Amino acid sequence: MTLRLGPGQVARFGRGSATSPVELRLDDEAISRLAGEIRVTDDHWQLSNHSTTQSYLVENPEGAGEYLRVPPRRAGAPIPFEFSRVVLPTRRDTTVSFQVFAPDHVYLDPDGTGDQWGSRTVTAYSLDETSLYFLVLVALCEPRLRDESPVAVPTTPEIVERLQGHPLLGRLTARAVSSHIDYLADEKMRISAPAEHGLRREARRNGKRETLVGLVLRFGLVREEHLALLPPRPGTGARKREAAR
Repeated sequence: MTLRLGPGQVARFGRGSATSPVELRLDDEAISRLAGEIRVTDDHWQLSNHSTTQSYLVENPEGAGEYLRVPPRRAGAPIPFEFSRVVLPTRRDTTVSFQVFAPDHVYLDPDGTGDQWGSRTVTAYSLDETSLYFLVLVALCEPRLRDESPVAVPTTPEIVERLQGHPLLGRLTARAVSSHIDYLADEKMRISAPAEHGLRREARRNGKRETLVGLVLRFGLVREEHLALLPPRPGTGARKREAAR
């Protein structure tokens, strides 16, 4: 289930009931009927914890173990992570969690000092080159950057396989890759899949990927030097040793 929220909108989460409706239902008896809410602002989001006894964790899956603890009854805690996992405790040996993609973060133009007589210049497409979504984007663009055209844009399973062995990644799932691609296309680059009626879901997704790759390459947002972020391709080491003989 995916919820899309704009600035000022709120989504409540919990077990829910007829008197306490929620947009995100979490089925566990240890979670309150109305456990908390997410509120979206222009460039970040806030978490309110309605529990009187339990703290919630907000983890940064793309960082080095960073997390925030939101204590009971805390209202409107600002969350700085662009991609977050909200974790709620349960009575079982597992936790309940859900993921949140923040609103598009805004970065100042690195070459400008700002106009003291007006507003500052901001970047049109704000991409964090240290993030996992950028790594997925580089993997999407790799065949075109290596001039392997007319190679099709890689599929989700191909990206999962390509990023295996990256020293900073754990077990990357196909679902996570698809979520990152949707986030890039819908939020970062603000494009949408082809709208023609009758197209299968896979065809629409492929059209979105093609448009995404074409746009970032056309504007130089992913360049050949970014390929160094990817793990070595299978067989690369063997070819180098063979060439050195």
